[in-house]
Amino acid sequence: MKKKNFKDISPKVDFIQLEHDIIELWNEKKIFSKLVEKNSGNKTWSFMDGPITANNPMGVHHAWGRSLKDIFQRFHAMKGYDQRYQNGFDCQGLWVEVEVEKELGFSSKKDIEDFGIEKFVQMCKDRVEKYSAIQTEQSKRLGYWMDWDNSYFTMSDENNYTIWSFLKKLFERGKIYKGTDVVPWSGRSGTSYSQMEIIEGRKLVAHDSVFVRFPLKDRENEYLLVWTTTPWTLTSNVSVACNIKLDYVKVQSNDGSIYYFAKENLEFKRLEKQFQEKKLWIKGVPKLKTIAQIFKERGGYTVIDTIKGKDMLNWEYEGPFDHLDAQNNLGGYPFENEKLKENGLNAVKCHRVIDGGKDSIGSDVVVAGEGTGLVHIAPGCGAIDNKIGKKIGIVEIAPLNDEGHYLEGFNEFTGLLATDPKTKDIIVDDLKNRSFLFHVEKYPHIYPHCWRSGDELVYRSVEEWYIDMDWRDEIKQLVGQINWIPEWGHDREMEWLDNMGDWMISKKRFWGLALPIWRFEDGSFYVVGSKEELKELAVEGWDEFDGKSPHRPWIDKVKIKHPESGLVGSRIPDVGNPWLDAGIVPFSTLSYNEDKEYWKKWFPADFVVECFPGQFRNWFYSLLAMATVMEQKPPFKTLLGHALVKDETGRDMHKSWGNAIWFEDAAEKMGVDVMRWLYASQNPEHNLNFGYNIADDVRKNLITLWNTYSFFITYANLDGFDPENDMVKYDDYTNLDKWIISKMHDLIKEADEAYSSFKVFQLMKSITKFIDDLSNWYVRRSRRRFWRSENNTDKKAAYSALYQVLLDLTKLMSPIIPFVSEKIYQNLVIQKGKEESIHLCDFPIFEKEYFDEELMKNIDSIISIVSLGRSARNRANIKNRQPLQTVYIYIPKQKNITLDESSKQEILEELNIKDIEFINNVEDVLSYKVKPNFVALKDRFDSNMKDVISKLNQIKDSDKINMLNDGSINIEIDGSVEKISKDDLIIDEVPIDGISVSSYNGIVVGININISDELEKEGLVRDMIRHIQNFRKESSLEVQDRIDVCIKADSKIIEAIEENLEYFKNEILAVSITYDVLNSKYSKKIELNDMQIDLGISIAE
Repeated sequence: MKKKNFKDISPKVDFIQLEHDIIELWNEKKIFSKLVEKNSGNKTWSFMDGPITANNPMGVHHAWGRSLKDIFQRFHAMKGYDQRYQNGFDCQGLWVEVEVEKELGFSSKKDIEDFGIEKFVQMCKDRVEKYSAIQTEQSKRLGYWMDWDNSYFTMSDENNYTIWSFLKKLFERGKIYKGTDVVPWSGRSGTSYSQMEIIEGRKLVAHDSVFVRFPLKDRENEYLLVWTTTPWTLTSNVSVACNIKLDYVKVQSNDGSIYYFAKENLEFKRLEKQFQEKKLWIKGVPKLKTIAQIFKERGGYTVIDTIKGKDMLNWEYEGPFDHLDAQNNLGGYPFENEKLKENGLNAVKCHRVIDGGKDSIGSDVVVAGEGTGLVHIAPGCGAIDNKIGKKIGIVEIAPLNDEGHYLEGFNEFTGLLATDPKTKDIIVDDLKNRSFLFHVEKYPHIYPHCWRSGDELVYRSVEEWYIDMDWRDEIKQLVGQINWIPEWGHDREMEWLDNMGDWMISKKRFWGLALPIWRFEDGSFYVVGSKEELKELAVEGWDEFDGKSPHRPWIDKVKIKHPESGLVGSRIPDVGNPWLDAGIVPFSTLSYNEDKEYWKKWFPADFVVECFPGQFRNWFYSLLAMATVMEQKPPFKTLLGHALVKDETGRDMHKSWGNAIWFEDAAEKMGVDVMRWLYASQNPEHNLNFGYNIADDVRKNLITLWNTYSFFITYANLDGFDPENDMVKYDDYTNLDKWIISKMHDLIKEADEAYSSFKVFQLMKSITKFIDDLSNWYVRRSRRRFWRSENNTDKKAAYSALYQVLLDLTKLMSPIIPFVSEKIYQNLVIQKGKEESIHLCDFPIFEKEYFDEELMKNIDSIISIVSLGRSARNRANIKNRQPLQTVYIYIPKQKNITLDESSKQEILEELNIKDIEFINNVEDVLSYKVKPNFVALKDRFDSNMKDVISKLNQIKDSDKINMLNDGSINIEIDGSVEKISKDDLIIDEVPIDGISVSSYNGIVVGININISDELEKEGLVRDMIRHIQNFRKESSLEVQDRIDVCIKADSKIIEAIEENLEYFKNEILAVSITYDVLNSKYSKKIELNDMQIDLGISIAE
């Protein structure tokens, strides 16, 4: 018995258990620590981690980005780069507060205040610590290598105080201000939402929209027809806006009432496309009616006149809620504009038709189409309305309090929750009872919701703190210095910078960055830039605060003296926008304020990666803005953005829909290496469909790799192959060996480029193809070399080539599948002095002397021909085990492919065909029918179509094919040469009788499908061989066991075996064949071509 140099393995592998075993190995041998030590002091590669929200367990969507991060860090580690390996946890903000509120059963900010801010904030901290620990363990399970004892937390003092220094710089530039604006507001959370946040929470909902008629003053029985999807805002109506250039119809209804609205809207089919396609539509919502249909249902209408919008300017009307106290309060309500108050203006006196004008990008505010072309203006309930109101000088009515309830002054509505459906019903009923309601309907549209709590937002006039972003051009200068992947990321970021407003940085909440803004009784404010400055300015509360984190409520106790006025002031109660927390990390995590040399060593980051749909306006933006202020330098060199993870059908994943997949479930069901393979294979520019069925397809690649490795171990142990002593020289390799080695080095070169350019998804296609070539061509074509009894040079060459390729392949793939690659490496590498982990190895090096392009081209051509031959068999429904007589091969001369006798023999063996014939004329095996692709040609030629078709019809179909193989068909149209490609044509191949054909890229392969009696018998023998080989495996025989075989079968089967006896016995390692009574150890019945066969096998003595 020869010495085994490798551990025996089972071809059936439990990948999930394997992964757990490898994690234990890494921990036991401290592999990560050794990697850090190995590369310490080398050239740096700086990766900056976008912090994961430490608020819940990881989902599979988190794992995509984290897998990409780990893949590129592992690659750069193999290239010898020194790295920081610092993970980040996002800790502060409403997302944490909402979850703690749920735990406590709270429903409002008042509940928190009654409970105690200090206890609430501590619970937020505790939740962050709990889930950061859970996510740490989940990340380790993912194989995500980080320095888990050195993660950064955005709630840290260092992070918070670095943000203070950022805000201080802006304060000194005069860029911090307090402003009043109408902003999205959550009544439940009692806070406003920035532009960045509101986009995250947009949902499709169906609201009751209303058509309301506003009576015109001095025009008896005449009305403006107004439409809104938010009836609660009608209580705060101030004006009605028109488009002065639009045509408006004067329509008389059946009861004699006269209405004004946009002419185009009368017959406009509202949301017609959405209804028909059922996209952005809610089930159960009926098709919307046109305004004309609504009038017809009320008895009909007559169009009396058409006027321009400008003719309606300054028409006065009666509002639907003029009886409310707020409507009659001078100067507006509850904020009174003193100037308007002095002028005696209230909302009722502002009820007139105004010009809607243009928005900030020059588009009309009022348009025809949806609605009526007359827009109800409530400056206290809408951002655009507010801007219009300030521009033309009308009052503002802001109806809601912090919790979204109507204020005092709104009479019967005071105390009602604006977003409560019951409130809407009360308002609609009131409008109906007082004859203001014209029509009500369900209207589906996208409406903002809280992106964390899910509650519907309102628009509310509030005071908030802002950063004046008039320096955005400074940020734009940095955007162009960054490598954006995908490239359009650059344009997306610039688009955001062009259109964004000032940065709202405050939130009226509890858990978050305590904005370092102190206010004084004279209305002034001061921004503190550091803990040291705070201590210096403090006149009260410092001792109580000292030793605490800079959070509420502890920081609120500190009062300071203004360095100029000497006034004593208190901190504002607001906390900061959480994107300040994440945007400062290139400074806070790199000791910017404490150790500038360390910061310079690692700044800017070489690479960041995050999900891009929301981050252009969130993390990427905050990184760029904050780096602009701090250093006028880009915070990163390359940005890779990836899309979203969807379910297997392409739907969004939601817990409520039952299709969300948690990371741990996926890891323990499909395996982490399978997940990472799937993530790596996806073009990050496109959404990833994720699910267990998709994972099953991905796993097949891993199984093929494992089976190839298992094959090597099985036979290498049988022959005692020792890689330390038995590796052959390059000259001893066969062409097949040199081919797979050359393919390996070609893959190494491609992999190095793909990893370096962060385009691993392109590499995955090549890896999959290589594994298939390795398993289904190299190993299969080399099997007989491994089976030989003598241990000669050729056999050692086969072992040597397969061993080296497996080793290089697993190293190359180790960043992607760290677990399986480690398992294979641990068994393959037995030599002393080698690295104890694949993750301590260098990346394989492309060696030109082992790269033979001509050899690869020829053998790849053989594989292509074989593939086409098998395709031709499939078309004829003839299995590969059935021998055939002749294969016909056509190769265009320009391919410059030369096949020697051994290559021809390979083709015959692979296709199980007796003879090969190379043909010079493709028409020997088929004819072509080439027809114009009218759709494609029409797009290009349109008016010249007839001329193009005529010119094409003058060319023989066979000549068209030859021209296409050379590149294109060139025809002259109107004096210029036009190129016609394959995409412009429909090409049908019509094989001649008795031939089945397949073609690709100019190469045509045909097979003679006529089967003689002799060929049929040989096919039966090959089928019998397959059955016996499977039976050997079922009986747990060793691959080297020789057997005695008993067969009871139809004479046709026995006759076929006897005529091919030696071949039959050699293939199944049979010592004897008998056709009598079965007395074998193992027996079974099989069926072959409707014939019953009794089969028995025993290990030969």
